[in-house]
Amino acid sequence: MPFLRAQYISIVNDTNAKQVVFSNAKMKVRLNYDQQANISFLTVNGQELINGQKGIFSEIRLKDTIYSTLHLAKSPSVKIANNTIILSDIQYGGPNLSITEHWTLTPGDSAIKLSIRRTVPRDIEVAQLLSPAILFRNINVWDGAFQDYGGLAWFYLFNQKLDTYGTHSRSAKFWNSKTGNGLNVVIDAPGKEVATIYSRTANDELLWSAAEASQNILPRYDSGTNRRRYLRGLGTNVWAPIKINAGTSEQAITISYYDFKEEYDRGNFVGLNGAQISDVLNTIARIGVIDKNHFGGNSWHTPYGPICLHEQYIGQMGLAINDPVYLKGYQQCLDFYRDNAIKPDGRVYSRWAYTNEDAMPGVFNEKGFYEAQWGYLLDANPDFVTNVSELFDQTGDKSWIKTHQLSCEKALDWLLERDRDHNGLVEMMNDSMQQKKSSDWIDIIWASYENAFVNAKLYHALVLWANIEKQLGNIGRAKYYASFAQQLKSSFNKRTEDGGFWDEENQCYVHWRDKNGSVHGRNMVTPVNFMAIGYGICDDSSRIRTILDRIEAKMEEERLFFWPLCMTSYAAGEGQDWQYPFPNYENGDIFLSWGALGVKVYAAYKPEIALKYVRNVLDRYAKDGLAYQRYGRIKQEGLGDDILSGNCLSVVGLYQAIYGINPLYNRFYLDPHITDELAGTSIKYNYRDQKLKIDLAVDRYTISNGQFKITDNKAFGSFFRKNELTYFHGANESASMKVLVDNKLGIKLRSWNPAAYSWSQTGQGGTKKKVTYQLMQLKPDNDYRIFINDVLYRKAKSSRDGTLLFSVNQSDKEGEIAVTIR
Repeated sequence: MPFLRAQYISIVNDTNAKQVVFSNAKMKVRLNYDQQANISFLTVNGQELINGQKGIFSEIRLKDTIYSTLHLAKSPSVKIANNTIILSDIQYGGPNLSITEHWTLTPGDSAIKLSIRRTVPRDIEVAQLLSPAILFRNINVWDGAFQDYGGLAWFYLFNQKLDTYGTHSRSAKFWNSKTGNGLNVVIDAPGKEVATIYSRTANDELLWSAAEASQNILPRYDSGTNRRRYLRGLGTNVWAPIKINAGTSEQAITISYYDFKEEYDRGNFVGLNGAQISDVLNTIARIGVIDKNHFGGNSWHTPYGPICLHEQYIGQMGLAINDPVYLKGYQQCLDFYRDNAIKPDGRVYSRWAYTNEDAMPGVFNEKGFYEAQWGYLLDANPDFVTNVSELFDQTGDKSWIKTHQLSCEKALDWLLERDRDHNGLVEMMNDSMQQKKSSDWIDIIWASYENAFVNAKLYHALVLWANIEKQLGNIGRAKYYASFAQQLKSSFNKRTEDGGFWDEENQCYVHWRDKNGSVHGRNMVTPVNFMAIGYGICDDSSRIRTILDRIEAKMEEERLFFWPLCMTSYAAGEGQDWQYPFPNYENGDIFLSWGALGVKVYAAYKPEIALKYVRNVLDRYAKDGLAYQRYGRIKQEGLGDDILSGNCLSVVGLYQAIYGINPLYNRFYLDPHITDELAGTSIKYNYRDQKLKIDLAVDRYTISNGQFKITDNKAFGSFFRKNELTYFHGANESASMKVLVDNKLGIKLRSWNPAAYSWSQTGQGGTKKKVTYQLMQLKPDNDYRIFINDVLYRKAKSSRDGTLLFSVNQSDKEGEIAVTIR
């Protein structure tokens, strides 16, 4: 936001103590200049953040020497004029290096702007630059800090002293969920790269600092890769040395208060703990964002920091995170993946990590992308396409999606070419479980040849991308991908004895078929069966009911709080040896990353079951923060240091499937499956630079944007522009009606079918306004009658393209409009 000068600023200069105390509406600050230059005291909205000898300062660390504005040979000069504080002649350094800084502090209404001009006499290599550094009084002052690309530094995970995390972010948006206070620190350094550090000090304080350089700022660890962003007890410097050129440089830092609870208010959640929902989406959902251009499911806290490109739900998480900054950051990340993680032939590397320890020997590139040691995980190809497609739905950025057309086609075509027997099912790189290699996300289960897990993901990607090809005008490609998807669906649903994946004996879809025709993974593998239903491959109501009832019966029998990866054990030899005896790790443990699919399939069948597992996950978050890789099946305790952001996905499913929130490329689609106990929920949602309010009751759904308010008793879509509302009936992707008025207006749909289209309208403001209606998709060249409050208003004829246009007057009273065919 723009920097605003305050209407009232208090500035007091105590020349004896050599301190300047100043304040504005939200901040109180003490600046020390007694042989030092630092802000030693800071409160924001009454919360004390800094009170000590250090506070906010500059520091330059050479190989074996530290120079700082905390220790000066003489006191700087101070001048106060026009509500601006100027601190000049700040000199520090050593005998062979004299550094001079000039500070200008300008208080605003709820912010302070600190400009630093620094002069160094010669080029120097700096082990660490802290410009500025902010030392908060303890690690618990803030819950976390959002990054300018949508990531998060979450201090809950700084669980030992000297834990340090580095990011390439120009801002740090600190927040405290209990106090509601927020502090936004923004670095303005045009033409420079900026890198920041968050560190838990030896005294359990929180140190934040920024560095800027003309060149790339690279991590100092690990030797040969230099990609590690998180250090466990290794000190407070993530970054390799940088060069500061001789001469004068300038940077500006704006430190401002914001109301966290107001800015990130998600609404009123009836029947569920809204604070827990917000906390999950503000924390665990974002920790897979390791750095700018590096979005995944594994957190930056994970020892080797992997990103799995074979995860189709990273874009989907943006739907519930609901932060435009996250969406913009993920766009840039997918651009980076497009340019660096896809081979010329279209194969998508499956992973990225801090080190190469998880890679096939020699199968990695200089950017850190690699093939996993466990096998060629071919779901990376469809998952790249799915993430691009679902992000496009959320942004509607057509110019951006065009830049991904070629890469998505290459990724799909590479995989489609693996259907060597032309049965609609693509084959893996491995032919048999005897090879002891994997081919999908469940990476130490030896799925091979025709893999239902990968083929289900491929079907989903094909359906999404075929629709995008149609939007881009490439009808031939759209038909090709849609046709392949239909053949895949047909083969997928065949019985195993007929070459498909449906196991009549075990009443589930199997995991894979070896090349010799043997069938494996007959143990109700949860994600395989959830994907088959949730992605629309299985539309047999009997199969759907059987699968979901059997899974729920097993859940009740074992009293599990969430769905495990499989209901019973994989057969001997189908996984790595230490997966046995069942349950152990990927052979039976509880992974929360498949929660969105689980919630989706049950929401459409029995929403009370879906809601039960959402509530269970929220309860777990309250107990342990979900900061685990998985949960053990026997004791249901958190296990694994490999923390997964996918642990948020049941809450994503709550948003998408239960509340029915589905932003699409051309409309906001609302398709709720709520229960009585959720009735009255009111959600605030960001959509295309607008703040929407979504009110949910049983069979009564409302979306409003401040000007328009539209209500229906079934799923519908809408799109808002200034003075224009577009209504989409049901799941129809073509508009059904447009409404134009330059006043506030409420619309309630009554019926929408060829026999009668009816709705009510309610104005606001006491003045009559003309409301223009345009109905689409009517019968062409047909006569229609228009009624207002059951009185014939006029007769009209639809156009050749099935459009009917008419205007009526708006009033404060509710009036019913009906359009019937003659």
